[in-house]
Order: sequence, then C-alpha cells, then structure tokens
Amino acid sequence: MSAPSGNPVPSAPPSYEEAVGINMNYPHPYPIPGPGQKPDGKGMNPPPDMGLPPPANNPSKPPINSSVPHVKRKLIATLFSCSSWSKQPFLCSVTVQTVYVQQPVLFYDRPVQMCCPSCNQMIVTRLSYDSGALTWLSCGGLCLMGCIAGCCLIPFCIDALKDVDHTCPKCSALLGSYKRL
Repeated sequence: MSAPSGNPVPSAPPSYEEAVGINMNYPHPYPIPGPGQKPDGKGMNPPPDMGLPPPANNPSKPPINSSVPHVKRKLIATLFSCSSWSKQPFLCSVTVQTVYVQQPVLFYDRPVQMCCPSCNQMIVTRLSYDSGALTWLSCGGLCLMGCIAGCCLIPFCIDALKDVDHTCPKCSALLGSYKRL
C-alpha cells in the first residue's frame, strides 16, 4: 500500500526506541546478562576468577583452601588481600562488641521493673518513703490553720505526701528518687 503522497504506510506504530530517538547501536549503560547468566542485582555476575590474587608459592604457610571451602576462600581472598606491598592474602579477626543502651527510667510513686545497673538483674524496685519538702510544708500549713495539738503531724503518716526512694531488692543499691516538690 502507498499513501497518495508516495510514502509507504507503516503496518505497525514505531517502537519506543525509534520514537524517542535512542540509537540502537549505542552500548547500554549497564551490563546485560548473557545467555545462561542470571543478574545478581548489580548488573551481572562477575567472572569466576575475578578478584583472586595470583597463586603464591610460600611453603612456610599452609594453603588457605585446606580448611575453608572454595567459595569462602574466594570471598576471603577478595576482601582481605593486600594491594601493593604484599601479594599474599591474609586473614584477620574482627572483634564484635555489643553495647546495650538502657533508656532512662522515670521514677514515680509506683514500683518500676528494670535492669539494675549495679547487679545487672531484672528486678522490680523496692520503695521506701522519706519525709520531704511537701511533708514539711503540709505540717507548717496545718500549724498555721490552728492544728497545733498534734494534728499538724498527720502529713508524716501519709505516704502520698512523702518522697519515694527506689532501691534494688537484691543488691540494695539506690536506683533513683521521686521528689514530690
């Protein structure tokens, strides 16, 4: 078929590459896996001998592959080989230190379940009540209102008016305090 102007009519619309003008002969910016290869998430799998140092002929050291399997040997040799001053691969030990960060504990007038920093045991704190500023102010206020005949001493009998100390029941260490005022 031909159009009245003499140009042939295409049977299908152009491809995406033809429409946006991508050069089909230009190399791709990323590697395309060949037949029989699966992409590894970074483009394509490296050749099996890539990254291995040349074999060493050192009779004083045992070969690395005597106790480490082939795949692990390649990984160790690739990660821990020296680049310029030595061609011998070496193994190094990595020390892992675990650090536990304890969140700050807010102490109120109720027992708290926590890990004691002194004995490192999970405990529920033991409470002890001490007379504090609120106890003495309540006593002074009652004296000013005329409760002189011993009634002004009632705040010293009420735990809700006293300060609270939290201690460990196992090692008796003072863990924190709650001040009413």
